Amino acid sequence: MSTQSPLESEVAQLIVESLNLEEVQAAGIDPEAPLFREGLGLDSIDALELALAISNKYGFKLRSDDENNKAVFASLRALARHVEQHRQN
Repeated sequence: MSTQSPLESEVAQLIVESLNLEEVQAAGIDPEAPLFREGLGLDSIDALELALAISNKYGFKLRSDDENNKAVFASLRALARHVEQHRQN
């Protein structure tokens, strides 16, 4: 498992808290592992809740019709990179 960057740690904590993943430790999320299916096992409802949490915390919207969503939500590392590029605060 690779080491989380500070922003990856922050986003991992947001994932755990916003989705109430009581059995998951934010520090234990592999930044390169998939978030959906075989990785954390998130589903489409989780994606909506996570998009809302990101919007509230970082000040930009993740649109459900964005063709890049699969790449954005591919892993913690990809999601943190997207946040870094788009955050307003």
